[in-house]
Amino acid sequence: MINPFHYAFKVKDLASTRAFYMDILGCKEGRSTDTWVDFDLFGNQLSAHLGSVEPLDFCGQVDGVSVPIPHFGCLLSPVQFSSLATRMEQANVEFIIKPQRRYQGKRGQQQTMFVLDFSGNPLEFKSFDDAAEVF
Repeated sequence: MINPFHYAFKVKDLASTRAFYMDILGCKEGRSTDTWVDFDLFGNQLSAHLGSVEPLDFCGQVDGVSVPIPHFGCLLSPVQFSSLATRMEQANVEFIIKPQRRYQGKRGQQQTMFVLDFSGNPLEFKSFDDAAEVF
């Protein structure tokens, strides 16, 4: 069993943050105040706090593709990945990196996609073909 993680991050406002994480990603809201809100992201605790979001830096190179660093996200089952990709496409979420297969034919083969939340925070969602190759 993998323990759930907790991640606290900055957002520009709570209304658009709720719209993205609840309406698009399907998160349930947990506790909140007028300056932060917790979400359940596939069993993990996200804490969105009002603040100034850092500009994007595409300094990461993964399988020949520039990715934003830092970023956060989740490892999903293939069914969850496909369902989430479809939900984001239907909501007209703009992908930084469209759903694609990475490391084709190699150890660690996976599906991946990157999006920005409505505050500009980059998120990656991925699904491994073989869960034993996550690490």
